[in-house]
Amino acid sequence: MIEEGYDLIGVGEIGIGNTTSSAALIAALCGESAAAVTGHGTGIDDQQRRRKVAVIEAALRVNGLAGALANNRPTTTEEDHPSTAPRAAPDGKDALAVLAKVGGFEIGGIAGVILGTAAEKRPVVMDGLISTTGALVAYHLMPTVADYLIAAHRSVEKGHLIALERLGKEPLLDLRLRLGEGTGAALAMNLVAAAARVLTEVKTFSEAAVSDG
Repeated sequence: MIEEGYDLIGVGEIGIGNTTSSAALIAALCGESAAAVTGHGTGIDDQQRRRKVAVIEAALRVNGLAGALANNRPTTTEEDHPSTAPRAAPDGKDALAVLAKVGGFEIGGIAGVILGTAAEKRPVVMDGLISTTGALVAYHLMPTVADYLIAAHRSVEKGHLIALERLGKEPLLDLRLRLGEGTGAALAMNLVAAAARVLTEVKTFSEAAVSDG
């Protein structure tokens, strides 16, 4: 796409159940508990969410990630609220291992697109939770990709804010979206394009011959 002249890339996905794998990845990579990063996904109730948390905890434990999680998690007084303590430096080897153990193919694909786009020095607009999780993996592999990331919107999913904070990104929009499928990215890309045109095409006072009087 870049060879065809595109200078702004958006990433999104279509999938079922990938808020679970995303939560597991964020928990392991950001040192948070499963409860702190797990939301209601497609609209499950509180009982189903507790089951979802238990599944993620089991996945982390079975794959040998629970111990590392406990050692790296910042101190927090409430398990369900993310900590604002400083994070550890990214470790690419850990990111690949975590992706292989609890990630999904689409998340790895998104990470690859982001790495490739950043290598070409082009910006990438992230959609919601799953896209941002892919960006988080890419960031752990190559921290400089953060310079090319644009957060489209703030999802209602709990783990999304934690991942955005880790990446140091403030979302452009807050529409309480949970659809995915690149919808938030599509909305934000128009905003980014408009901002670029304002910066490059709107004349300054001197260029427009606007007088002080």
